[in-house]
Amino acid sequence: MARSKNRMSNEINAGSMADIAFLLLIFFLVTTTIASDKGILNVLPPKQDPNVPPPDIKKNERNIFNVLINANNDLLVEGEYRRTAAGLDKDFKDFIMNFGAPDEDAAALYNTLPASLQSQAQRKPDSSDHPGEAVISIKTNRGTNYAVFLEVFDLAKKAYFDVYSERVGLTSEQYRALTGDDEASKALQDKGKEGIPMAISIAEPDKVGGN
Repeated sequence: MARSKNRMSNEINAGSMADIAFLLLIFFLVTTTIASDKGILNVLPPKQDPNVPPPDIKKNERNIFNVLINANNDLLVEGEYRRTAAGLDKDFKDFIMNFGAPDEDAAALYNTLPASLQSQAQRKPDSSDHPGEAVISIKTNRGTNYAVFLEVFDLAKKAYFDVYSERVGLTSEQYRALTGDDEASKALQDKGKEGIPMAISIAEPDKVGGN
């Protein structure tokens, strides 16, 4: 009888192992940081009323700066082939700051610009009429690399931020850091953008070069 009791005392009690495993699982779930893809932070237009037809907006072709990116990640910029997006931000900025056919509001806008931006403004008749009419259009197809699209998109935004920041006497990094949470930073943001909307159109991709 004594021998039987001794054999039982050497056995391991595994009754609480499930509880311990459950507690460890909860611990790792609480303490582990899971990276999340936030995507592109962009302000989308308000949802259209399905009962109201979309407005018929007619845009002169010279007011649209077209960038096409194919499945091989080659660029067609205003009909000109490019292998990379290098220097595209300068082309965007030149297009935005063109005053090819300014109206009264555009002439007044020009007078509000600092001398540094006025000296960069051009009067090309085959480019945008003025900054308020300029639209940058980016179009891809299904096979376009996402990183290349983001590079072009970021360069378009950079061109606008370069204009906004120079207009208020800040660097591009300083302007981007403005939160708009207080009146001073909100006033700088508004002054930089006044009359120069960030008009970047992302066209629907062509069903070519991918699944």
